[in-house]
Amino acid sequence: MITFPCAKINLGLNIVGERADGYHHIETVFYPIPLYDALEIKYMDEKFPSDSPCDLKVTGNAIDCDEKDNLVIRAYNLLAADYELPRVHAHLVKRIPSQAGLGGGSSDGAFMIRLLDERFRLDLGNAEMERYAAKLGADCAFFISAEPSYATGIGEILEPADGPRGNLHGYYLSLVKPPVAVNTAEAYKQIQCRQPEKCCRDIVRQPISTWKDELVNDFEEPVFNQHPELRDIKAHLYELGADYAAMSGSGSTLFALSRKEPNERVLKNMYPNYFVKVLKL
Repeated sequence: MITFPCAKINLGLNIVGERADGYHHIETVFYPIPLYDALEIKYMDEKFPSDSPCDLKVTGNAIDCDEKDNLVIRAYNLLAADYELPRVHAHLVKRIPSQAGLGGGSSDGAFMIRLLDERFRLDLGNAEMERYAAKLGADCAFFISAEPSYATGIGEILEPADGPRGNLHGYYLSLVKPPVAVNTAEAYKQIQCRQPEKCCRDIVRQPISTWKDELVNDFEEPVFNQHPELRDIKAHLYELGADYAAMSGSGSTLFALSRKEPNERVLKNMYPNYFVKVLKL
């Protein structure tokens, strides 16, 4: 059985408070995008020699992938602690770039929960799957339904966003990810927690023409200071006609939304060593 974990972008990201456990309270709108990994599971023969009940192979655009600590394995182990699961072979084909702010790893883990639930008829339901997924990572619960969502808490408290899908239907999304790895923990240290004047959920319900002046990702300032080339990419995307451009999550992907279809070949020529993709929403 096979499934296709999707990526996401953040429409606004505000760090609104610190928690005693070291995490931060956030407000963001998670928006799923049509960029996918592929994840397949098959029964493992009882004679197959494997130290792990979930034998994982990762191919594709995997960079320094630790297969033994992959969220796919952790998702299997999480469910196996409560349910009798057979041994499986898992094959993950990576197309979503890593360390990109696009949620690829989180999506893989969440979709593994969905896949195991469907394949072995666990009948968990979305709420229970979200509870399991939240144990894997802050944004994993979102990928259980993978619908536009307003997220609070550490990213695990989800409500319908009720607006982005309609606003963005028919828009083009450009993704530009340089070969830069952002130190998220260090970026958090440089952010002054604050409650925004206007909630990002309310802003994304407005016309996109208003987003440039109001929809903010709090990670941009510290990350751009550390990696000025990311600021330059954002400015360039606006020069090319973007209606809105921003960094997704803690980076390092910059994305642009535009009514007019961008020329992907031109973008790739401008950024020959970067991950570049143009998608229609």
